[in-house]
Amino acid sequence: MSKQILLALLGTAVTAMLLTSERGQGHPINTGGSTGDPIDRARPNVLYLTHSAGFKHEVLPLSQKILKEIGERTHAFEVTATDDCSLLSREGLKKYDAVVFYTTGELPISDEQKAAFLDFIKSGKGFVGIHSATDTFYKWPEYGELIGGYFDQHPWHQEVTINIEDQRHPATQDINIHQERHGTVVRSEKNFKITDEIYQFKDFSRSRVHVLLSLDVNSVDLNKPAVHRTDKDFAIAWWRKYGKGRVFYTALGHRPEVWQDERFQQHLIGAVRWAMGL
Repeated sequence: MSKQILLALLGTAVTAMLLTSERGQGHPINTGGSTGDPIDRARPNVLYLTHSAGFKHEVLPLSQKILKEIGERTHAFEVTATDDCSLLSREGLKKYDAVVFYTTGELPISDEQKAAFLDFIKSGKGFVGIHSATDTFYKWPEYGELIGGYFDQHPWHQEVTINIEDQRHPATQDINIHQERHGTVVRSEKNFKITDEIYQFKDFSRSRVHVLLSLDVNSVDLNKPAVHRTDKDFAIAWWRKYGKGRVFYTALGHRPEVWQDERFQQHLIGAVRWAMGL
């Protein structure tokens, strides 16, 4: 056997031993291609609070299930769903990157918990309010300022047209994209139809928030007795900054069908990720 062949065989044997050793120690083996994200990379943590101190929505269990599922499916975030308000504390909030509310009424938290919650957001964390999150904390003005307004009845529960005022935001940029047969991604018109319970708001002003979605008033009856806004401005979703943090609110999400709608799920994924600065 020539010296060259012997050296080649020895080199092959050493390489095989090294690969076997790496596998035995649980180390990933780089074969020269992309390995992707490490499978143990920690995902952002989201606290989803569904405490109902007022009206309790039947959709809450489904909403918990779906928010967890879309977080896992997109590898975007991990969700802790609970109605336990004790987690809204300085210690309890330390592990989370964002808090999501689907709540009603005056939640049973102390003044210290309220301060901890606001400081959490001001420090650079995220807050997302869904549907009745504006039907919460009427006796706490700082919360109303944080979320951008308060629920003031729901004049309509029907199919409506929603205008997309800003398609550049992560919560709206994918809401109306569909796949055509030939594979081209097409962005449709700047509105969409959906059946849901539609809120109006008091203590709301566009000067304090950036509106993303609004009601097309041509799709509803403005003469209903419960209609209070004379300016015909019915915002549906918006965002604002709060200290170093980010606040997002969407009024959609009353009906189970809405939570099962891929457009609404894309809306939420974009909202939560944006709130966490991702």
